Amino acid sequence: MHVLDTNAFSALMRGDPVAVAKLTALPRDHVSVPQPVIAEIAYGLERLAASKRKSRLSARYELLARELIRAPWNDAVSRAFGRIKAHLERKGAPIEDFDAAIAAHAIAVDGVLVTANVKHMARVPGLRVEDWSLG
Repeated sequence: MHVLDTNAFSALMRGDPVAVAKLTALPRDHVSVPQPVIAEIAYGLERLAASKRKSRLSARYELLARELIRAPWNDAVSRAFGRIKAHLERKGAPIEDFDAAIAAHAIAVDGVLVTANVKHMARVPGLRVEDWSLG
C-alpha cells in the first residue's frame, strides 16, 4: 500500500507529470489517503483567494478525493501515532501531530509513505518512504 502525504497529494492536484505517472502505474486500491491529508488540503484551499487557480485546484482535489480510497483511522493507527510521538519526543526531535498521524497510517498498514519530505519523515522509526517528486 502507498499512503500519500500532503505534498504528494498536492503534486497530483497540480498535475505534476512524475507524480501522475507514478500514480497511474499503481492499481488504484494500492494507494490511500489519510484523513489528516484531506484536512490539510482543505485548509490550504480555504486559505486561497477566489481565483481561477483556486477553482482549478479545487476541481482536481474533488476528482482525486473521489478516485482515491481513504486510509482508515483505526486503533492500529492510534497506537502507531502514540509510539511515533513518544519516541521522537524522547529523542528531542518532536514531530507535528499531523505528520505523526500521516506516518502512523503508513506504518499501521505496513505501507510506504509517499512524500517529498523524505529527510523529515525518515526520522520515524520503521517508516518506509518514497519520493514521487524525483524523476
